[in-house]
Amino acid sequence: MPSYALVCQHALPCVKIFFLSQDMGKFSLTYEASMTRLFREGRTETVRSCTTESCNFVLAMVDPTQTAEQRLKLFKIASRKHQHLCRLAMTGSGIDRHLFCLYVVSKYLAVDSPFLKEVLSEPWRLSTSQTPQQQVELFNLERNPEYVSSGGGFGPVADDGYGVSYILVGEKLISFHISSKFSCPETDSHRFGKNVKQAMFDIVSLFGLSSNSRK
Repeated sequence: MPSYALVCQHALPCVKIFFLSQDMGKFSLTYEASMTRLFREGRTETVRSCTTESCNFVLAMVDPTQTAEQRLKLFKIASRKHQHLCRLAMTGSGIDRHLFCLYVVSKYLAVDSPFLKEVLSEPWRLSTSQTPQQQVELFNLERNPEYVSSGGGFGPVADDGYGVSYILVGEKLISFHISSKFSCPETDSHRFGKNVKQAMFDIVSLFGLSSNSRK
């Protein structure tokens, strides 16, 4: 049986899309940072986490006619697709940096591209990134129980969106930093955090892990 932390790590992309769709009533473009350190001076590439597969899983989770077995099957399909997208991004086969290069070239050549204009103007209503694991050494709840996170916030890109950073702290804890703008009446970081927590419990239950594993 997989550990709670392992399940949660694979569940995170689906969890975020799950409650972003519930929070806003629709699926939205989702940004996830991926490292490109395999390349000299490589920085990041974008993983577009809101896939057809993850949406199918989310729809199954809110459909009372779907069984736990059917939901688990869709979850595994969505997780495999997400892992595939991560590998593509890490090895230079992502799409967003290529799109940006095409945009730069189009500006240089003074060529108007309706396609690039539309694609690059879509708002990222959910922007996510994992906090570097080095922060774990600075985060000890037993020594400092007053700490609420390991830091490493990730701000929202869109005015009506969310920024989410997260870090796996051992086998029994995942720390989230959720942010949104006070100027937007539709977003609420506290509400989003509570919903993310419940979504993780719901997904973990598909694997038969007991509530005693929850943190």
